[in-house]
Amino acid sequence: MSFNSLGPTAALDAWMREINRICGAFAGRHLSEGFYGQIKSFSSGPLSLSVVQAREVKLWRTFKEIAKDDNDKYFVVFQLDGKGRLEMGGCASELNRGDMVIIDASSPFSASYEATSRMISVILPRRDVEQRFRNTRVRCGEVISAKSPGVRLALQLIQYAATQPDMDARDGEATLEALLVLLSPAIEVHEEQDSRERLFQKAIAYIDTHIHEVDLCPELIGRQIGVSVRGLYRLFARRGLMVSQHIKCHRLDRCAEILRRAPAGRSLSALSSEWGFGDYSYFSAAFKARFGISPREYRKSYSCSDANHRKTAIKLPIQAG
Repeated sequence: MSFNSLGPTAALDAWMREINRICGAFAGRHLSEGFYGQIKSFSSGPLSLSVVQAREVKLWRTFKEIAKDDNDKYFVVFQLDGKGRLEMGGCASELNRGDMVIIDASSPFSASYEATSRMISVILPRRDVEQRFRNTRVRCGEVISAKSPGVRLALQLIQYAATQPDMDARDGEATLEALLVLLSPAIEVHEEQDSRERLFQKAIAYIDTHIHEVDLCPELIGRQIGVSVRGLYRLFARRGLMVSQHIKCHRLDRCAEILRRAPAGRSLSALSSEWGFGDYSYFSAAFKARFGISPREYRKSYSCSDANHRKTAIKLPIQAG
């Protein structure tokens, strides 16, 4: 179902209603007037999946949304086209084409899509997941590469299932079971992996706490969490990340969020210093490399968007409820 014919705000509202009906309780906002949303669902017995297309939007589940929902499930999300940005448990990751992530519905997270992206999301009943992985832990919120053979096969299975309107409940149950078998090697966390995960989360927590500090660097982080710099690099590399790049992108994303709601008079030079960029020229170049426009242009685009939205809102008639 597409909502393109409506204005951005009305389109987002209609799209979010469908997201909430099909997937559960979510909140969201469009990132610009270029918002686009589409969703198509499929179900067969216990198998429930949806194909979602989105652009210029951010979705999230906080404890407020979680409290409204049936959280007896996990979401398995495959990135079909485009890119997505996932934030969960203090960790920000990028999903590229073919990548997969599993998300615990009882945990807060957010996902952002700037360019046009297409995803397929499968709901896994919690009882099935816990029965399958009762002696291990599941890798939640961690992007699993499209290079994983199990992920590639699982995606082919789900894409095929989505094209079979005659599947019955038994077929759906068998598909879910096969999906868990295919994903097991990629999403099981054993003792050694669990230890690395704790160190990684410790590093992420330290970065979040000290993100403003100019001297935040891999050497300092390694000393604080008790690993060598090389060991720290390996912790991040296993997730397709680089430490310094993660710090820079995390800072730039925080700055972008502030610029979307900052008053026009806010000093950009002060903002760059506040978020750990010692030199404004470097900050401006890094910001443009990440978002395609300068910080000044980025702020201006959102100021214009807000002004247009206010003008549109004034013209809307009040409807009886």
